[in-house]
Amino acid sequence: MKRVENLLDKLASFPNSKVVTNPYVEQYAIDNLRHYFKYVLSQKGKRILLVGEAPGYKGCRITGIPFTSGRVFQEIPHPILLALKDKIYLPKLEAENTATIVWRVLTEALHKKSSKNNITPIFWNSFPFHPHPAGQTNKNRAPTKNEIVFGSEILKELHQIVKPDSVAGVGLKGVTALKTLFPDQTVQAIRHPSYGGKKQFKEGINSLVGI
Repeated sequence: MKRVENLLDKLASFPNSKVVTNPYVEQYAIDNLRHYFKYVLSQKGKRILLVGEAPGYKGCRITGIPFTSGRVFQEIPHPILLALKDKIYLPKLEAENTATIVWRVLTEALHKKSSKNNITPIFWNSFPFHPHPAGQTNKNRAPTKNEIVFGSEILKELHQIVKPDSVAGVGLKGVTALKTLFPDQTVQAIRHPSYGGKKQFKEGINSLVGI
């Protein structure tokens, strides 16, 4: 876990600005992410690294864990969420549509797979902090090229820690970040579930886990 701790220290050292909120300046968020990494890295079987765009203000910015919200820990019975539910701290319970779709689809896929084919999804983002318009912390914006360049350094380090069996981008920025960093590795492109992409996202996940 030493490399994980180094990564957590790097995340925590990034300052907030008028256009970026770093959830990891909060100790509880760092602790939540530590619990997440500790759990997913302890699992046996195939690891899939899924990379999205950036944390949203109702989701990862609060929980510290990519592609989650407070509500999914309360409402969705995926083994990862259940294992973490009593270990993490959530200052408030928000619902985020993307997080809800993602974990419902993963839970459905899990029930269709044989228990012998264990797959652990490990989520991250092309930019690990919450980008927002200046002074508007309760809104989301797309990360800039420079922000994604910074995020790529973190993503590369995480990839070395996780050593995934396969990688997938959730949305264009996730796909682009992975293809740029790992041009010799096959990157599966999965439609982001927002803006009417739920059906295609589900098809992408099912394909990824072999359903």
